[in-house]
Amino acid sequence: MSNVNVAVIFYSMGGTNYQLSKWAAEGAKEAGAEVKIFKVEELAPESVIEGNDAWKATVEATKDVPVVKSEDLEWADAIIFSVPTRFGNMPSQMKQFLDTQGGLWASGKTVNKVVSAMTSAQNPHGGQEATLLSLYTSMMHWGAIIATPGYTDPVLFGAGGNPYGTSVTVGQDGKMVEDVEGAVKHQAKRTATVAEWVKKGNQ
Repeated sequence: MSNVNVAVIFYSMGGTNYQLSKWAAEGAKEAGAEVKIFKVEELAPESVIEGNDAWKATVEATKDVPVVKSEDLEWADAIIFSVPTRFGNMPSQMKQFLDTQGGLWASGKTVNKVVSAMTSAQNPHGGQEATLLSLYTSMMHWGAIIATPGYTDPVLFGAGGNPYGTSVTVGQDGKMVEDVEGAVKHQAKRTATVAEWVKKGNQ
């Protein structure tokens, strides 16, 4: 793969989307891409986080992951987002980050970025597809190229078969219900490959 840069950007409260991001990074690296993992800035008050053991543990586990900046988007040829669902939408932390990228968008630097997204929810029909669509709506405004997994590999069916992007149900115990590691890696490889096609076509 010829110098394709992939940024994996996540928001995670219970650790699920952090794990999805690590798998995505592995998949993109296996495809030969240069990969960096970033988190978006946490906006919730510390007092709220302190009262939730899983949330607190995730903040601790991700403390060394850099907070994403506009220049990281500029560096990336491809961007893979991973977010939990919030009432069928992306979380406010991710929305805030996207909303502050007007300068990058206005200068045309979001055009032709290849993007894909993943999500999680506590119920199989808890808004996964709607969450991905909410994120992809912003990407259309960016002039980005959306690379969904569709049904491009049988591994997707074992993961629940979401053509919009890998999605996983998280049980009350905080563990993933479906086995999605293979689907995440396939999606990441596909995203990196499409980015390579776009980059080569632009040269």
